[in-house]
Amino acid sequence: MKLYNYWRSSASWRVRIALAWKALPYDYVPVNLLEKENTGEAYRALNPIQQVPTLMLDDGRQLSQSLAILEYLEETHPTPPLLPKDPYLRARARQLAEVVNSGTQPFQNLPTLTVFKEAGRDPSELAAGFIRRGLDALARSAEPTAGKFLVGDAPSFADVCLVPQLNAARRFKLDVAAWPVLARVEEACNALEAFHIAHADRQPDAVTGAK
Repeated sequence: MKLYNYWRSSASWRVRIALAWKALPYDYVPVNLLEKENTGEAYRALNPIQQVPTLMLDDGRQLSQSLAILEYLEETHPTPPLLPKDPYLRARARQLAEVVNSGTQPFQNLPTLTVFKEAGRDPSELAAGFIRRGLDALARSAEPTAGKFLVGDAPSFADVCLVPQLNAARRFKLDVAAWPVLARVEEACNALEAFHIAHADRQPDAVTGAK
């Protein structure tokens, strides 16, 4: 498989965690968002919405959108799992993942920040506000199910989304300690090898000292 991704992209990071968790080998193909490599004709042919990540399967078929890729990997490689067995808890894991995926992360994307800036607003301030709101909701929503991780005592899609999002929160000058449950779960995740090797700073296209 080939993963077209950008080192600091939250969505790319999620897929790297899942691939590492399931011990699935892949070729890392960097797509530099700052250099707008995602808008070129070649990449647009792979991913018409010009976002990362894109996963090219061994047979040449492609998948995009991180949660769709996570679902595919879970269905085709169910062990070790990233969803609980219980149907309700599976739905809760997906719910928490979507609080990040659709309710928080889009407000920190480069196109959104550009729109904020063009409207004469401070993009960092606005993004931080949306992230704060999202993490408040995530922490409250996780209360009924949180154990060692956000849903019980095993990692799930929720945790895969959490870790990159907290990294982004720090970039926007938010103190993650304000959400003790989320910070505690992040620490548990980062103690796992899959989360460690998938970290943005460990990727071949990572930029040291990037803000």
